Amino acid sequence: MNSFSNTNYSPSIKLADLVEKNAHLLLLLEHFEINFPLNNKSILQICEEKNIDTNLFFVILSLYNTTDFVPNKPLSFNDIVPIVSFLKKSHHFYSKEMYPNILQSIKEMAQVNNYKEMSLVEKFFINYFNEVTEHLNYENEIVFPYVLSLHEKIAHPNATKQKTQYSVMEYKEHHNDIEEKLTDLKNLLINYLPEKNDQVIRRKLFFKLYKLEYDLTIHSKIEDLLLIPLVGRMEQSLKNEQQ
Repeated sequence: MNSFSNTNYSPSIKLADLVEKNAHLLLLLEHFEINFPLNNKSILQICEEKNIDTNLFFVILSLYNTTDFVPNKPLSFNDIVPIVSFLKKSHHFYSKEMYPNILQSIKEMAQVNNYKEMSLVEKFFINYFNEVTEHLNYENEIVFPYVLSLHEKIAHPNATKQKTQYSVMEYKEHHNDIEEKLTDLKNLLINYLPEKNDQVIRRKLFFKLYKLEYDLTIHSKIEDLLLIPLVGRMEQSLKNEQQ
């Protein structure tokens, strides 16, 4: 995979050219609800069509292309809406596609590999899936509505404002790393689970796990590096208005 920083990008670059260099960007397109065909459109054209700020797009694009990328430009409060939308779409991808597909692969392995360890693998993943579901539901039902309510208050300062006891610090404390147990599962499959005619299924399972892990890493970086700092600034802005 090629490495870039947002300083290497130009709004005139054709998005299709970048997708050809990094297939993981297919998930970026999906989470931004950018559909095919791209018709050789530039990043600027697509961002204008989707009402996405090009700086925000470049930042998330850079996170997908460079694992250690750190944003160096402040985001606008208006970026909070597309960020939340992006994260919601990724939640749907995890809960409705990736996790069920991984569980199906584990069940297929269990059909050909009857070692007692397989039942433990399945139980481990189901428990993990339940934890992830709780995490995603918390964000969908508590965090994101709160964040969007802050944006609404800033966008419409003269509207009636309801006070809330929630804050981004609560989210930060509740925010856990849902990638860690994937590492445990991969380690179990690589080093300890006996093989019994399941090499092909196991290889397909690995690809799914690595694909999920990659996108989850980006998901966490978007929350930690973009969402939480931006929400903190929004809270401070509203607090300053009340003083």
